[in-house]
Amino acid sequence: MSDPLKIAYSPCPNDTFVFHAWAHGKVPGAPALDVTFADIDITNGMAERGEGDILKVSYAVLPWVLEEYALLPCGGALGRGCGPLVLTKEPGAAKDLAGKTVAVPSERSTAYLLFRLWAADEVPGGVGEVKVLPFDEIMPAVRDGRVDAGLVIHEARFTYRNYGLSCLADMGEHWERTTGLPIPLGAIIAKRSLGAERLRELAAAARTSVRMAWDDTEASRAYVLEHAQEMDPAVADQHIGLYVNEFTADLGEDGYAAVRGLLTRAAAEGLVPPLGRDALSFG
Repeated sequence: MSDPLKIAYSPCPNDTFVFHAWAHGKVPGAPALDVTFADIDITNGMAERGEGDILKVSYAVLPWVLEEYALLPCGGALGRGCGPLVLTKEPGAAKDLAGKTVAVPSERSTAYLLFRLWAADEVPGGVGEVKVLPFDEIMPAVRDGRVDAGLVIHEARFTYRNYGLSCLADMGEHWERTTGLPIPLGAIIAKRSLGAERLRELAAAARTSVRMAWDDTEASRAYVLEHAQEMDPAVADQHIGLYVNEFTADLGEDGYAAVRGLLTRAAAEGLVPPLGRDALSFG
């Protein structure tokens, strides 16, 4: 029996929901997994260092890692109406962020890339200092006045009002309005050195794990709530409902167009290296 494949994904409800069946050996014929839970900034760094066989990363990190890793066509997070938010203590306008300090979850995150594209259009002169914080520390930092604004992801979309914060702008709304495409957030990547046949097996396993989660939504509930940063089951359900969708089962034409669109636009702004012609090809 071969050693389990090393996989790292976040403890967020969408990831634990998606990977529950596979991580617990319930997907027929799928390789065993050795799971590490890690924040997106950690997994992005792991990808850049070539650590791990399968990783959940930001789409924004792909231009730096696609020589060593292949993008799997399923298991990730894209969607509509699910973009990152910019939060402040008081209501305001985008121009108010000029020169201000903003906390972000990772400078290689898709959220930050969407934020940079938004700020280029909406914040004259640009923002000031950018501080990287774990995503669950961003709202308290804004609330306590340690930063002027925070870029939030995940279930913060549903809970920011509990911190007395205001939504200054929705990065997803800006992206969808200017492109018409779904919002690419998190990608599943796997080592190319595993070989084309094994990569196809991994994609099939991820897709089956997603479908098994949908077929029996209660099966993963204990696992989801055990690891969720936000323990309220209703919030976990909202999170899953928003981030696990048809693009999780298969990127499809619109999903790939969204990924290419994001990375092409970002490269044109000098934010990421340009993608090679076949960089997103799978297998």
